[in-house]
Amino acid sequence: MTDTARNDFLTAAIDSESADRLEAQGLRLALVDTSDTDSLGEWLRAENRGFYGSAMDSDTLEFVLPRIAGRRTTGVWDDSAAEPATPVSTVSIWPAELTVPGNSSVTAWSIAAVTVAPTHRRLGIARAMIEAELRTAASLGVPVAALTVSEATIYRRFGFGPAAMIADWTIDTARAAWTGPRSGGRVHFVSPEDLLVDGLELVERVRLETPGHMAFDGILWERLLGFTGAQDAGKHLRVVRYDDEDGELQGFAAYKVTETGADFSKHSVELGFFVAATDDAYAGLWRFLLELDLVSTITAPLRSVDEPVAWQVADPRAVTRASVRDHLWIRVLDVPAALSARTYRAAGHIVLDVEDDLGFADGLFLLTIADDGTAMVEQLHGEAPVDAAAIALTVADLGSLYLGGVSAFTLARAGRITELRPGSAAAIDDAFRSVVAPWLSIWF
Repeated sequence: MTDTARNDFLTAAIDSESADRLEAQGLRLALVDTSDTDSLGEWLRAENRGFYGSAMDSDTLEFVLPRIAGRRTTGVWDDSAAEPATPVSTVSIWPAELTVPGNSSVTAWSIAAVTVAPTHRRLGIARAMIEAELRTAASLGVPVAALTVSEATIYRRFGFGPAAMIADWTIDTARAAWTGPRSGGRVHFVSPEDLLVDGLELVERVRLETPGHMAFDGILWERLLGFTGAQDAGKHLRVVRYDDEDGELQGFAAYKVTETGADFSKHSVELGFFVAATDDAYAGLWRFLLELDLVSTITAPLRSVDEPVAWQVADPRAVTRASVRDHLWIRVLDVPAALSARTYRAAGHIVLDVEDDLGFADGLFLLTIADDGTAMVEQLHGEAPVDAAAIALTVADLGSLYLGGVSAFTLARAGRITELRPGSAAAIDDAFRSVVAPWLSIWF
């Protein structure tokens, strides 16, 4: 994405194809003037209502409004409704850097706050909004779109595929005696305010180590530390930081402690956010949590499906990984730009016959991977190299393969992709796979 396009994303014109489609039904698709707090406030109320949030008080609105004013904010209005100033549908967009294999990034069109009022369902509003923003992203040269979803059955029709999974972990601390390495640094209690700057710098510093992570700041960051604008929102949050032997910040954890019944010795810890820049910091923070007094259970939602802590305790059955599910969905818009932005683990040639109903990524592509893992991608017009792996797949399944966490071999067995040459799926796994499980630690 060019610097000009990045600057233009807020003001890029509404897609005329979707606008005309909705206008024929008496609906109006438009951008919100985010400098107008009244209009943005109405949009925010509609978005909050769509996710069944409680009514926002004035303090919360005052906190949130300036923090979302830098997003591309779109809505659909029904001027015949009883409250015509309130949109019946919402979506919020911003470009963010997405980590891809090879400790690199690609710009992603981040799509959030997708709601449609139940009074206006089944009118094609969500389709019109999402397709409009995908066309806008493509026109600005954005290689991929990304979103986290509350429902897993909606977005494949728009070309999104699940690319990074999450798991909820539960640890029985009575059985999980620490057997991992002894860390050399120190754990300190700090206030959330103490980490507002340094903590975010640490998060961004380690982002490139895990495919699927995305750069974030502002309200997405502040909420992790308990800042929401609501009174007493973070009063139960505890924060510890880990400093290495030189006194440098290398990790932190934010968590809450709750009583689980009449037995005061059996509190529960819920881990809200955890980041470690080194294995030493990871071990130091987890040992601290596991050895908290009067705590019987630790729950850690929204974590990687592959956590080392499961191998750092005496009883592996004390650590339970549950509710493994899709989290980050990827939609490839520009195949050459997206695939050449990452690196690969095996050299060779791969032919991808991509089907895209919306036309952005449709075509036959040749991926040529050099010995150093870098790649060149071009549309294939002639014969494929004789040694090339070759598959046919939808753009949604290409999105699933993109970060290297979903197996082409598994997708082939499931009938989602077709091998055009025998053995192609295994060859693609050799090239695409990531040694670090793709993972995104936040909702957006």
